[in-house]
Parts: sequence; structure tokens; C-alpha cells
Amino acid sequence: MNQRSPKTQPLFAPGHRGCAGCCNAMAVKFILRAIGSDCIVATPTGCTEVFSTPYPESAWNVPWIHSLFDNIAAVSSGIESALKALGREGETKVVTIAGDGATVDIGLQALSGAFERGHNITYICIDNEAYMNTGVQRSSGTPYAASTTTSPPGKRSIGNPLGKKNVPEIMVAHGSPYVATTSVAYPKDVMRKVKKAVETRGPTYVHIQAPCTTGWGFDTHLTVEIGKLAVKTGLWPLLEITNGEITGVHRIRKKLPVEEYLRRQRRYRHLFTTPEGEEVIRELQEIADRNAEHYELEL
Repeated sequence: MNQRSPKTQPLFAPGHRGCAGCCNAMAVKFILRAIGSDCIVATPTGCTEVFSTPYPESAWNVPWIHSLFDNIAAVSSGIESALKALGREGETKVVTIAGDGATVDIGLQALSGAFERGHNITYICIDNEAYMNTGVQRSSGTPYAASTTTSPPGKRSIGNPLGKKNVPEIMVAHGSPYVATTSVAYPKDVMRKVKKAVETRGPTYVHIQAPCTTGWGFDTHLTVEIGKLAVKTGLWPLLEITNGEITGVHRIRKKLPVEEYLRRQRRYRHLFTTPEGEEVIRELQEIADRNAEHYELEL
């Protein structure tokens, strides 16, 4: 029996079935801490839904609804419209928390529609860069050269042959008044940006990088360290974009080489065993360098 009073209950309860060091569990805790209890959360199929709500259990101590991979932004739009019809517009925050598969692939059409219509919702993507729940298949959020079960390296492959889809920029193009990128390795940054997003009227978007111990292949205690390396190498810039203009950039005091990030992960191990891998590492370094130049990341 839970002895906590309702006021002291965590909004995302412990005892769920997430992996040790689970990035999604960390992200959800930070998100709800920033938003508070007066919210309705919609979550599609994915890791977060599966480990937090195995019937008849639930880790959610806020109103929560699960729907399909492809329509969660439409569900959130409907919730927002219902609150508006009840005269409760703007009181209760409507928040979508979804993975990269549901965001950058299967649900992109519904996400686009919700933002085009201008619904007053906040959409948060917890991006672990593959379909982790169903077996670590690549998504269009999977980075270039990463190994997954559907983009394995070999004699004719360097891993994922495609680059990562830039959904934050797509949401900027939709006219979102506030778009941000962040990482579970920076909890205060996550909470500040989520709070700003839910307090901004209109369709807002927050994209959180979430290193996955299972799919990326690193020890469970290294989740935060891996996340910080993504930022410090320039591969994952932390940004705020307000009304189409960059208004916030997390500066890097000393940018690290991408090799320090790649070596810590099993999904990039193949890059260090072949001559072809050396060239790919150079390409990934060029991506990081372009980010640093474009967003003026270095102090």
C-alpha cells in the first residue's frame, strides 16, 4: 500500500519496468517536474508506454492516455479542442510525450497537421534514435553510420546509410512559436525548456536526446556521460528557436573530437575496425564541425 499523500506522490512513480539507466524514465521525470500535475499527457506506442503501463499497472500519477504510433498528435489536438469547448482553454496543459519512431516516422503526418492547425499543445520527442521497443530497428532519427538490426555493418555496409531527419527545423518551418533541443544529460536545461514550451501559447516542440543503454550499447551507469559527450562534441547542439529565430545556444568551452563519443558505444564499434570506418569517422567529425560553425557553439 502506498503511504504517500497525493501531494507528495511523484508524478511518475518508481517501480516501473524501464531498464537500469533508462533514458526515457529520466526524461519523463524531468518533464513532469517542469509541468506539474495540471496536465493531460498523451503517449503513443513505444518504450515509455510499454514499460510504464503493463496492464493493470501504471507509473503515471497524472491523467494519461495511450494511442497509436501514427495518430498521437491528432489525439492531443482532440483533447485540446475538448478543453476549449468546455471553456478550460489554457488551464490544463496538453502534452504529447513520444519517441522518435512515432515522431519522425510514423506520426509525422499527424504532427504536421496539429502544428499547421495551430493547436495549443506541447509535443515532446524523447529521441533514443531507433525503434528500441521492437528490437533496435533504424528510424529516420537514427544517426549516420550507427548499427541497428536493420542497418547492420558488413562488407557492403557502414551501418545506417542515411542521415538524421531534422524534425526541430521542420517544426520551425511550420511556424511554431517555440522549438528547443535538449538532452537528458542536462536536467535543468530539460525542465527550463519544457516549462517555457508549455507556457508559450500555440503548438510548441521540444526534442530531447536520450542515450539508450540497450540500443546504443554502453554500461547502464553511463547514460549521462554519453549524453554530455554528444553535446560536447557538437553532434547534438542544445538550442532554442523562438518565432523562427535562434534565441538560445548552449556554448561549448572546449569541443571534443567525435571519436570520444563514438568509442563508448557498441553501435559504432565497427568504425574502429576497418579502413572504411576511418573515413566515416572523418565524415561524422565534419558534421559536428558544421554544427559548431552554424550555431556558433564554441566559446
